Amino acid sequence: MTVATTFSSAELGIDAPLVIVEADVSSGLPKTLIVGLAETAVRESKDRVKAAITTSGFEYPSRRITVNLAPADLPKSTGRYDLAIAVSILAASNQIPPESINSYEFLGELSLTGALRAVRGILPTALRNKGQRRRLVVPKACELEAALAESEDLYLASSLHEVLVHLATGQPLATPRQWQPDPEDSETASLADVKGQASAKRALTIAATGGHNLLMVGPPGTGKTMLASRLPSLIPQMTLEESLQVASIASVSRQLFEYKKWRQRPFRRPHHTASAVAMVGGSNPPKPGEISLAHNGVLFLDEVPEYSRQVLEVLREPLESGEIWISRAAQQVRYPAHFQLIAAMNPCPCGYFGDDTRQCDCSAQQIHRYRSRLSGPLLDRIDLHIEVPPLPTGTLSDKTTVEPENRELKSTIANTRTLMLERQGMLNSKLDNQQIARHCQLSRGDTRILDDSVNQLGISARGYFKILKVARTIADLSGIGRIETPHLVEAIGYRKLDRSP
Repeated sequence: MTVATTFSSAELGIDAPLVIVEADVSSGLPKTLIVGLAETAVRESKDRVKAAITTSGFEYPSRRITVNLAPADLPKSTGRYDLAIAVSILAASNQIPPESINSYEFLGELSLTGALRAVRGILPTALRNKGQRRRLVVPKACELEAALAESEDLYLASSLHEVLVHLATGQPLATPRQWQPDPEDSETASLADVKGQASAKRALTIAATGGHNLLMVGPPGTGKTMLASRLPSLIPQMTLEESLQVASIASVSRQLFEYKKWRQRPFRRPHHTASAVAMVGGSNPPKPGEISLAHNGVLFLDEVPEYSRQVLEVLREPLESGEIWISRAAQQVRYPAHFQLIAAMNPCPCGYFGDDTRQCDCSAQQIHRYRSRLSGPLLDRIDLHIEVPPLPTGTLSDKTTVEPENRELKSTIANTRTLMLERQGMLNSKLDNQQIARHCQLSRGDTRILDDSVNQLGISARGYFKILKVARTIADLSGIGRIETPHLVEAIGYRKLDRSP
């Protein structure tokens, strides 16, 4: 009896736990048994593996075969273990040297002809394997994704036969191209494209600088969606670590990994009919939802009152914690969800409340019911509330007004963010209460102004601290070390939707 051992990896959020693959070929009636909490897709792999081994020119043992995937308490799903199972069976039956697979990790699904197919989660596996002195073999179809890990122990194969020849004869496998051309810059949208709306642009600049959440309220056609879509172009490019996190989430999601976009900040715009599962993630096995796909980027909810109450309420926890936990009977999975929320809504059901050019047909009760779809706790978590009014006549045709270019704004925002990070190690929107007390101090007069505003508007404790953080960002944009009265007054003005109980 020969037991052959090699390695593969499982999917657990954006982690890739190591899986030990053991194969035993012993006397007995021909039968293949896969154990180790393997789900249906894994148990079915024995038929794919058998066909792939045969078509690759090797013999599938007509004996009792037991394959163990350890640890047994880790759920195993999908066909990602096909390649590891195939080589371990062939090693256990001495068709390739058993010791040749001990220092390898294999990942890939097999077709019936032995071709290797791409699987999800290649990047998290490559990152985890980096520096482990274990050679990782992945499908060549995943080359660009795998190359992001910049690992010296990464190899590519197109088929099972190619892998087996390498293990038997030492014929070298291909390695990823160790070059990373600058991804194509798809930034074609500029804030300069938006005519007028100076106050909204100011709020958008504050939001981009401090990482603050933003709610825009205004009639249809005033530029709310256009403004929101310009936000990612104002935020500085992600760091390498942030980019790898975003790419890892894309790697394990149902979407195809797009190499050209891996350094771009995500901009997610789910439809208002999206379910809670689509928003936060779920299914079996768990997959990331929209809030995780927007990690380190922007989540834009257009016509936010049209989303179901359940969808809106599940946003509350990740807005505070920056992560989401998905619990299932057999496992609990964590996905990062550090996103910036930008929401837009009409002022009433018909959309024209407060519009001087159109008559609103909504009753006071209808307007109240419409606005109450956004709960107080959710509004509390949105730092900036702004109105986006209709443009004055002639604004769109006016060619004399010079709008600020993205390059100028982006430079200002980047410099201000650098100042924040040097002072406190994080953006102003992420300050906790102790850090707020240290970095957001007010004079006695300004403290009275804030206290009076809190009492008049019925602002909660969370809203109180949101005002201080926004005021800190406004002061930083002004290049002033201390929050002054104009900064505080402007920040208070961005709490328009706060109401007393």
